[in-house]
Amino acid sequence: MYAPGVHNVMKVNGTDFQKCASSNETAVPRTTGNDVIPLMTPGKKWYICTIGEHCSKGMKLVITVWAAEGPSPAPSPTTSAATGAEISASRTCMWMLAVMAAYYKMIMA
Repeated sequence: MYAPGVHNVMKVNGTDFQKCASSNETAVPRTTGNDVIPLMTPGKKWYICTIGEHCSKGMKLVITVWAAEGPSPAPSPTTSAATGAEISASRTCMWMLAVMAAYYKMIMA
């Protein structure tokens, strides 16, 4: 979690991640402070904070989502398999955003 208006989360590609800038003019950053980003497909996902120099000071994150191995477990009667995966991915993403916020506070202190 982060303070809205102080930070944001922008999904970018690998090149933009290295540059700390988004080349996608239509992309809109997430700004709620409590963003949920489902990580449903395998591959690398790159995210940056586009506020000021936050990204260049280390407020960026790359996540590697691995493909599931073996058969998926059957969903429970109260949840679907997609919902279970989304919750797990969301918790991971929220944890990583919290780490980024703590790191930013540390380097800006």
